[in-house]
Amino acid sequence: MAVIASLGFNLFSSLPSNSQPNDPNPNATSTSASPPIPIPKYPPPIKTPRNAAPPPPNPALKNFHRRTKYYKPVRDGVITTDGDRAVVIGENGLSYQLPGAPFEFQYSYSETPKAKPLAIREPAFLPFAPPTMPRPWTGKAPLKSAKEKKMKRKVPLFDSFNPPAPGTKGVKRVEMPGPFDLGKRPKPGKTREEILGEPLKRWEVKMLVKEQLSDSRQVNLGRDGLTHNMLDLIHSHWKRRRVCRVKCKGVPTVDMDNICRHIEERTGGKIIHRVGGVVYLFRGRNYNYNTRPQYPLMLWKPAAPVYPKLIQEAPEGLTKDEAEELRKKGKRLLPICTLAKNGVYISLVRDVRHAFEGSSLVKIDCKGMHASDYKKLGAKLKELVPCVLLSFDDEQILMWRGPDWVSMSQEVPPASEYSDVDITTSKARVKDDDDSSKPDMKTVISSPKMMSLWKHSIETNKALLLDELDLDPDALLKKVEEFEGISQATEHSYPALILSSEDGTSSAIQVHEDVPQNGPYSEYEDSYSDNDDDYVYDDDTDDDALYDSDSPPLGSLPVDVIAEKLDHD
Repeated sequence: MAVIASLGFNLFSSLPSNSQPNDPNPNATSTSASPPIPIPKYPPPIKTPRNAAPPPPNPALKNFHRRTKYYKPVRDGVITTDGDRAVVIGENGLSYQLPGAPFEFQYSYSETPKAKPLAIREPAFLPFAPPTMPRPWTGKAPLKSAKEKKMKRKVPLFDSFNPPAPGTKGVKRVEMPGPFDLGKRPKPGKTREEILGEPLKRWEVKMLVKEQLSDSRQVNLGRDGLTHNMLDLIHSHWKRRRVCRVKCKGVPTVDMDNICRHIEERTGGKIIHRVGGVVYLFRGRNYNYNTRPQYPLMLWKPAAPVYPKLIQEAPEGLTKDEAEELRKKGKRLLPICTLAKNGVYISLVRDVRHAFEGSSLVKIDCKGMHASDYKKLGAKLKELVPCVLLSFDDEQILMWRGPDWVSMSQEVPPASEYSDVDITTSKARVKDDDDSSKPDMKTVISSPKMMSLWKHSIETNKALLLDELDLDPDALLKKVEEFEGISQATEHSYPALILSSEDGTSSAIQVHEDVPQNGPYSEYEDSYSDNDDDYVYDDDTDDDALYDSDSPPLGSLPVDVIAEKLDHD
């Protein structure tokens, strides 16, 4: 560096120098030289007070029920109104009334708790689009979008009764109404019964369900159950298919009967087949997509109201110390099952009822599930089992069977305690003991099905009703042998044997030869084949009707006639 400095030239000569070397006063500034870039002039910063309130946020971008403590107690009745539209608290919880609607709209029709809400987490508003949108006049009409221009074109509208011809370009397939027998046509209907038409036959149900087995189109029903927007989605499926497949998973599958009932009530269809959590919903023979009920869509999910707590410190029938003792025992208790997320819990209620037969406490493991899911499960089990909820600690549901628990299998007292039993009235009288002077009336609990079977067995001589219970072994054996002979003769008799002559031999043999070769069940097979088409959705046939046939008369066998003739000889 010393050598370079001795050469006498400056390496940084391109840079401007602020001071001159021969200036006697180096501290003085030069007025002739100006900077190459002018210094910008900024306005002074605005001084805001420290305690000033922040600007109000846009209400359209604010979520009241998240990260806020909004709490407004509510009672039954109308909360707010907007003309003819209103937000109501009633039997179905939070609902919305719109003019001309067939029923009160809800976000979820099947998963609304039965308990009445205590408060709301956000201001009451309608989650639907406003009926009209006012626009200030700007001097010209608003521009039309591409979708509106396309709708203005003259496009033929096809309904289910007048579908487009096969092979028409630019038109998707529209499913025709049906199925119908030959010579029958669809009839326009307004009520649910008119749209459904005649009940489907068995072969029609199999045909409709078989078409859906290889189809991937379906409606997924999750933790929120049957929501409002699903109604329009189901109708859009019915436009292309006669049957809509609904696949249910999660919490709603605990009570599938509730799901099926709400689906049929809200959509107007009919469930023709159900397997596990999969439901096949038929639209009806006379369904027309153009005349379907059209509902406004919910633009967002309303906040759920505040409901009473499920877990109480001192549940019903227990004190606080007893509840804490049961919770401590429940921590050492093994769970009866482990529930998977988004599973199908059809047998959960039955499993809990069976578990209560052996223990007063039952625990269910819900590891990995969302907190709201297993809390909803606990609320459903509380109503369906029923039971008392104790805790949701460690993602596990702990339940107590309650003070009013009744066993599924009733214990019937031994027969030796009764002196007289009446099958028809299911009542029994207790024998008089030396200690008690008054007889105590007790009732033998039995199901109506079992009582009808007992009655039929007694009438057909397949069972014997003993009037006396204090019999010695010899007398009891004698009655059993007599009854055994009567029951065998009745069992081996022909069901339809008519004797028309006094001789009996020729007529009995003639009737026996007239029996068809197809066997004794040919008459039932013919009647079954004839009535096979008369299929109704709900096959609630009564098994007791099979036992209403009259028993054959005693001594109607041909061998009995021959034996009687030999006795006369």
